[in-house]
Amino acid sequence: MNDLQGEQPAVTIRVLLAEDQSMVREALATLLGLEADIDVVAQVARGDEVVAAAREHAVDVALLDIEMPGMTGIDAATLLRKELPGVKVVIVTTFGRPGYLRRAMEQGADAFLVKDAPAAQLADAVRRVLAGEKVIDPTLAALALSEGADPLTGREREVLRAAADGSVNAEIAKALHLSEGTVRNYLSTAIQKTGARNRSEAVRIAREKGWL
Repeated sequence: MNDLQGEQPAVTIRVLLAEDQSMVREALATLLGLEADIDVVAQVARGDEVVAAAREHAVDVALLDIEMPGMTGIDAATLLRKELPGVKVVIVTTFGRPGYLRRAMEQGADAFLVKDAPAAQLADAVRRVLAGEKVIDPTLAALALSEGADPLTGREREVLRAAADGSVNAEIAKALHLSEGTVRNYLSTAIQKTGARNRSEAVRIAREKGWL
């Protein structure tokens, strides 16, 4: 009788890495490549390349940074949920901000880890999300509970992002196809909700909280 009869075939987890810093991306790929059951089959440097790469390479798990050109990792997670709902999403970021955690989980992320976590923890998270678990950095989870929910609406966040580079109301209105009065109202509300004195401070506070 064949000694291997009855044994289950090894399962390899196909992983996509989305990270705009090449050194970090390559380091993560190398570390994950040391795991016998994990295969990094695709790497991208832009958020707007995530869905196409995930589809082309038939990935099981997508590891996404948050701040990337083209599209944030959180927005990419939203698109993945819509286009490829079977793909598990792990957010791996330098920015351990409670607001990011809340938004990521609201958009369907399966795990949220910071980049200084041990490599073994990341590999374990990949396996656990594929098994249907949610994996969240415990320190961030506690902070998210203490911070409370993001008070900004989607439109207020959009207007604040547009104001971040110093654009005036007319420029923001044109870019977002809104009236100047509407932009002014959104900015005023965002300033009030963040407890800021002006739009620049509102942008800073919202970024620090992870709301942008």
